[in-house]
Amino acid sequence: MKRLFFALALCAASGACMAGGDMCFYEARSDKIRFTGRAAENGDGSLSFDWSGCHFTFRFDGSRCAMRAADTGRNYYNVFVDGRLYGKATVEGASSCVPLAEGLAPGPHTVTVQKRTEAEQGRTTLYGIEADGALLDLPPAPSRLIEFIGDSHTCGYGTEGKTVSEPFTPETENCDLAWGCIVARCFDADYVLTAHSGQGVVRNWGDVKQTSDVTMRQRILRTFDMTDSPRWDFRGYKPDIVVIKLGTNDCSTGITPSEAAFGKAFRELYGALREHYGSVPILYVIPDGAEAFYPYMQSVMAGLEDDDLHCVMHFTGITNQDGDLGAGYHPNHRGHRKFAAAVIPYISTIMGWEMPMEVIQ
Repeated sequence: MKRLFFALALCAASGACMAGGDMCFYEARSDKIRFTGRAAENGDGSLSFDWSGCHFTFRFDGSRCAMRAADTGRNYYNVFVDGRLYGKATVEGASSCVPLAEGLAPGPHTVTVQKRTEAEQGRTTLYGIEADGALLDLPPAPSRLIEFIGDSHTCGYGTEGKTVSEPFTPETENCDLAWGCIVARCFDADYVLTAHSGQGVVRNWGDVKQTSDVTMRQRILRTFDMTDSPRWDFRGYKPDIVVIKLGTNDCSTGITPSEAAFGKAFRELYGALREHYGSVPILYVIPDGAEAFYPYMQSVMAGLEDDDLHCVMHFTGITNQDGDLGAGYHPNHRGHRKFAAAVIPYISTIMGWEMPMEVIQ
């Protein structure tokens, strides 16, 4: 990603996108559009990205806006206008104009567009924004940035499902309702989600081997989740804290990695973060079902002697089967709020950030 702040001064009439009126086009690399997440800049000024939670913000003076984008598959996006959820947008296939909002009261509006589905659904290319008025200067960026490294829980897999028996569909995946984004909102922080469903530290879901060939320890090095190259340029951003929540898939289907296998894999993950981020605090959250990793981590931490490496467990019973689960036995928003509530105090203590007392949402 570059937590990219690109410059532009291009405004040209676009093709028909919404009925009636002229629309102005602004390239994705405009300094009036703030992108947060991992992305590659293309020669035509567009940005390509696939990680869950990538998002961009712009302000405009008008009543309607759209994005011009393409996708190798089909991805769903949350659209927020002036801090409130406005609706959902879909990007699929060849370049097209995707309406974001219309019929707004004339005047200035702040719009944030968030990729709610993960990389397996496709890679999006954003060409730019179309609006019926001028883009305005951006509001100040959040002063805090958290990177979350995780699996389906961080991606929001199945969060909008109504029952545990409901099969997963991309339409029910919504990272904004998952624990990472909830934590970020609690601290008024921006966020990067480096997450992929089914992945672990050592072993992925259902693998017959104790150590999988590719897990999140390799994926964190990528610009695009689904391809090994190009490698991510870690100068693009530096988080204030990295929060890792992995382990459910490592210990899935009756196989628990050995202490030696876990220690080797975690040190590889840890080493990459230290190489690129220096002494940034790292918090490892061990999920329910991966209790074996807690003593493993105590040994790892004793060997590393790093005061900025922290570990906490999500103890069994933090969620229930009745009201906290969505599709495919994954947490819904209520369950994710509980996950977030269990982590927030630790981040507050580690970072010295005041913990808001209002309801976590």
